[in-house]
Amino acid sequence: MTAGGRWIQQWDPEDETFWKETGEKIARRNLFFSVLSEHIGFSIWTLWSVLVLFMGPEYGLTPADKFLLTSMVTLVGAVVRVPYTFAVAIFGGRNWTVVSAGLLLVPTVAAFAVMEPGTSFATFLWIGLLAGIGGGNFASSMTNINAFFPLRQKGWALGLNAGGGNIGVAAIQLVALAVIGASGGPRVLLGIYIPLIVVAAVLAALFMDNIENVRNDTGAARDAAKDAHTWIMSFLYIGTFGSFIGYSFAFGQVLTNQFGRTPLQATYLTFMGPLLGSLVRPVGGRLADRFGGARITLYNYVAMAAATAVLVIASTQKSLPLFVAAFVVLFSLTGIGNGSTFKMIPGIFQTKALAQGLQGEEAAAHGRRLSGASMGLIGAVGALGGVGINLAFRQSFLSYGSGTGAFVTFLAYYAVCFGVTWAVYLRRPATRGGATAATEAKPQLSYAEV
Repeated sequence: MTAGGRWIQQWDPEDETFWKETGEKIARRNLFFSVLSEHIGFSIWTLWSVLVLFMGPEYGLTPADKFLLTSMVTLVGAVVRVPYTFAVAIFGGRNWTVVSAGLLLVPTVAAFAVMEPGTSFATFLWIGLLAGIGGGNFASSMTNINAFFPLRQKGWALGLNAGGGNIGVAAIQLVALAVIGASGGPRVLLGIYIPLIVVAAVLAALFMDNIENVRNDTGAARDAAKDAHTWIMSFLYIGTFGSFIGYSFAFGQVLTNQFGRTPLQATYLTFMGPLLGSLVRPVGGRLADRFGGARITLYNYVAMAAATAVLVIASTQKSLPLFVAAFVVLFSLTGIGNGSTFKMIPGIFQTKALAQGLQGEEAAAHGRRLSGASMGLIGAVGALGGVGINLAFRQSFLSYGSGTGAFVTFLAYYAVCFGVTWAVYLRRPATRGGATAATEAKPQLSYAEV
């Protein structure tokens, strides 16, 4: 490690001696402060899902306006994940964490300045777009932490990193609940987060590290983008994380528009889903470490489809208790799926490396290189699912006056995700005379354990 710059020159987490004597302590320290920064980033990204609940009739916004606003914030958060992934390779994980945390001051201070009745919808929209940069912190954080941990612990580490970040969604809703309960306004909420952002940036500067062999490998992103598995996993991640972030933005608005809840009543309920979905994400990673990410993902989509079917029934019957219970269960399932799908990514590229004849550290390094790059792309595409969910709710309310039509669409998507997971990662090819046509020509890759 160079003096003053916190650059680690040699890093081999697959070496068990190195890991036990040196690597694990450093990796866990970086994981802790990465979670803190990502947590604040998620809070700022989902800030407007809470702010729209503060914005009563005096703000002059329709339900469609609010769904459009949160959709655009989600969109920016998805798009910036791509350059944020590259930033780790260019600037270093620690350095970019400091910068990305500090950038969160921009949307927070800007929202503080304009948050009052009489401000135009266009102004709210532009300021809301700035909050989207908080979504980028996830991509850079996951790419960075992926490099620190050995393959055997990636499910747990990535699940904990992402889960701790995801809790930022529930945290800002709980803080908003306290602010509303104390008769405070949206500026009080914003004022609470401004110093927290500064603290996260300072702690990242003091206690995190950069890894030298991750630096300047932007070509990995090009290689990952050419691999079909990057886009297949992106499709699956739309169903898990896209659902999580989309529902996080939309849950409160559905409760206020469809079930007539006040902002305070809605906030009492909305935090439960994101909180549980975040807490169980490491569980999804642990289950995937033990039983295989593809298997957990497959069964999880079955459960997500079942929970969504219950939501359709609750929505048509206008049963608030059943609706909330099913939605909270669905949130929890998105968390499990988030953990299991991200566990699959390193395993897929490790399997391909071994199939190409690479062995030992060479195979592990190849897998880390491509999986780290692909995570940013997969995270970006997956977050677009949140845009789709909010736009689907917007159209459903415009067409039917409820979210029922949107839930039917989501149910169909989960069914397709189930089919893709089984067909690509779990289906065993039919044999002919003890061998498949594929294995007669070349070694057959098996992703069943990823």
